[in-house]
Amino acid sequence: MQDPYKIFISDITEKEISCCEEKKKINIANFLAQIKFQKLDINTEVEEISNEIINAGILTQKSYDDCLHIAVALVNSCDIILSWNFKHIVNIKTINGIRKIIVSENYKAIDIYSPNVLLERDDEND
Repeated sequence: MQDPYKIFISDITEKEISCCEEKKKINIANFLAQIKFQKLDINTEVEEISNEIINAGILTQKSYDDCLHIAVALVNSCDIILSWNFKHIVNIKTINGIRKIIVSENYKAIDIYSPNVLLERDDEND
């Protein structure tokens, strides 16, 4: 059976994982060992889009890593960004701001969701 999703992570994701406390780092490493993913690099275009996100007032310099997450997904034509970061990524201000950048820079549309939306559940009895 083919995987239903293509999964991508970036250099910035690996950097964030390396900063986790040891137990969490081990849990994430064990999880990543079980899935197939492709690594995406941070390049000049990603950095330029990250700076545009900041210059547009969508996020601030303090959230530069979050800008990199978004920009690497845009540059690589990902379909969806999944994040539990509701403060900086999964919120209406960021989503609307990124839509404006997509239009102005002619990138492919991207959806931004919490990972919960991909969980397949049968809620008939709820």
